Amino acid sequence: MLEAFGWGALGASSLLIGAAIGLAFDVPTRVVGLVLAFGAGTLVSAVAFELTEEAYALGGADTVAIGLGLGALAYFAGNVYVCRSGGEGRMSPERPERGDEGTSRALMLGAVLDGIPESAVIGITLIGGGGVGVPILAAVFLSNLPEGLGSASGARGGGSGAGRTLASWVAVVVACAAASAIGYVVLDGASDEMVGLLQSFAAGAVLTMLADTMFPEAFDHGGRAAGLLTTLGFSVAYLLSTL
Repeated sequence: MLEAFGWGALGASSLLIGAAIGLAFDVPTRVVGLVLAFGAGTLVSAVAFELTEEAYALGGADTVAIGLGLGALAYFAGNVYVCRSGGEGRMSPERPERGDEGTSRALMLGAVLDGIPESAVIGITLIGGGGVGVPILAAVFLSNLPEGLGSASGARGGGSGAGRTLASWVAVVVACAAASAIGYVVLDGASDEMVGLLQSFAAGAVLTMLADTMFPEAFDHGGRAAGLLTTLGFSVAYLLSTL
């Protein structure tokens, strides 16, 4: 469990790294958008070759279809709540920092909502005594970096303190690491069908997150080159999965 917690924390640590970079430097919004596109590409590859493919091998087509649908619905419902509470555009580097407590809480809740499915998968890859799934870990790390960058850019524009911003991201990293540990504990010893169902559930949640949050912001701020960076991210993650 501690190993899963540690790997989950490593995957989510790029949120904190991105926030620190964004607070220290005035990162252009175009750069944030392109990094977001690259991270989105790595996640698409991880969903296709690490989650859905393995879920199919373990549980078959029915398990994958059910899990994808349930994961998509779960993320969609959570995202609707977060957006209505003030967390919409949480990955945008031009997001205004309104400073009220309710909005800040919604933004952090949205970050946790984005990070939990992918972090839980890190723990799942450790089940059975195998090592951590490097492609999944790399995809999670790379996809989290631009969210931290974007949040810090908004904080700089709104005058929020660096300490408060970094403390918020530390809490999100801990929550994501806990999700990784929980994923490992809950599914350790579970049937192949159950593991496959949870893998496809996470895949459905991640795919919905990509379509709802990452791709729109990547193309909005990264411009036409975002498509190229998305493909590059996909290619890099695919090559990692073949090692």
